[in-house]
Amino acid sequence: MKFCGCQSWSDVSLAIETGADAFGMIFAPSPRRIDLDAAATIAKRLTGGIEPVAVFVNPASDEIDAVRAMFPTVRLQLAGNESPEFAERFGSRAIKVIHVDDAIDVEAACAPFRGAGILFDTKVRDVAGGSGETFRWQRVAAVARSRPVIVAGGLTSANVGDCVRAARPWGVDVRGGIESGGRKSEELMRAFIGAVRAADAA
Repeated sequence: MKFCGCQSWSDVSLAIETGADAFGMIFAPSPRRIDLDAAATIAKRLTGGIEPVAVFVNPASDEIDAVRAMFPTVRLQLAGNESPEFAERFGSRAIKVIHVDDAIDVEAACAPFRGAGILFDTKVRDVAGGSGETFRWQRVAAVARSRPVIVAGGLTSANVGDCVRAARPWGVDVRGGIESGGRKSEELMRAFIGAVRAADAA
């Protein structure tokens, strides 16, 4: 489970305490964008137990280099129009976002990104992420059976169990579904994790 949109050590410590496997920092235009100074503060306090993920949209190499200098083991979530060749530079540390609607050929979209992880999010106009909308999870179930995938897009504690049962993804990614009043909520975090674990056990 990845809790995305963390902007402070407080957010990250809550993610650790509630049992998330990874936390996301958004370095692209977003209401939850984090600056390098705040990221550096997190890096200084991070001692392990949770994996950092940096979210980018069509980044320049120096942007990625700056974050990797702070978090040497960071995974790079690429949510723009990055090419397979660009993603290949980072090997298995890259996570390519594929935006899903009813028209996309999911398997064909994933195929060029052989070495990268795959994250499926909802395609909503030109939004790179954080739409709060779901897609039909059954559309990615076949890919999830052949390679590890992560599902995002409008997930909450109320629907993530249905997502897990429908697609059986390797992981799930949430931002707005664990927030209340624009801030990370311990209660919603715990409810989300509980729902995922219950679905995994079913």
